[in-house]
Amino acid sequence: MSDSGYLRYVALGDSQTEGLGDGDDVRGLRGCADRLAEELAKERPDVLYANLAVRGRLAGQVRAEQLAPALALRPDLATVVAGMNDLLRPRFDADEAAGHLEAMFAALTAQNARVATVTFPDIGRIAPLARPLGPRVLALNDRIRQAAGRHGVAVAEMSRYPVITDPRLWSPDRLHASPLGHAHIAAAVAHALGLPGSGDGWTRALPADVPPPSGPRALAAELRWAGSFLGPWLVRRARGLSSGDGREAKRPALLPVAVPVVPGQGGSGIGSRAFD
Repeated sequence: MSDSGYLRYVALGDSQTEGLGDGDDVRGLRGCADRLAEELAKERPDVLYANLAVRGRLAGQVRAEQLAPALALRPDLATVVAGMNDLLRPRFDADEAAGHLEAMFAALTAQNARVATVTFPDIGRIAPLARPLGPRVLALNDRIRQAAGRHGVAVAEMSRYPVITDPRLWSPDRLHASPLGHAHIAAAVAHALGLPGSGDGWTRALPADVPPPSGPRALAAELRWAGSFLGPWLVRRARGLSSGDGREAKRPALLPVAVPVVPGQGGSGIGSRAFD
């Protein structure tokens, strides 16, 4: 099948694929997978799309809960993005997390699906308090590349471009992409897949903005972030809770894709900044 002929797209993953940071639970979430589906629909309006992702899921949970339903949908395109929640756990095992990803790569490609995944940015550049996790990110990314190479999986190299850690691409919690960030992720995956109209525009730095705070102001910002987001997250972990408890996939069935039209732009409204 040609890169422009995908008809059945299924997304597997956690909160990024579900779309947190791009919309909300009242108005609905969009997110990078929805945005990629919209790009596919530009070429094939009859494309069908399912999103099985659920926030908070570890790579093993994505495999256990989403792989079988994904295979049952017989996708010709699948995205598999997981591992960040594993990376944030105290007992992180890069081989174990990547092993679950590779099992999903193997099963989906064995069914003749084209599969794409991503590498993760250095979260220490997004949240300085997370700098000690840098070696974990490097280890997981290395194993993702190796596993992807063994199964012919396309890799969107989010880790290699400084723009991906620009604060404007991240929501206030610094764990989930902003709408602009989700557009960049979708553009990166489209580029890795070689979709018509895709390009490397997503790799370029954004226009200059107000310099980030430094000194006491920077410290105060970190403390506010820790109190507003890191603290509650740690409390949930200590209590054995997850943001995804009791939640189900937002789009478990293959459905047609509605491409939103932004006034003055046309198309999906993602913008040429990410997709040129």
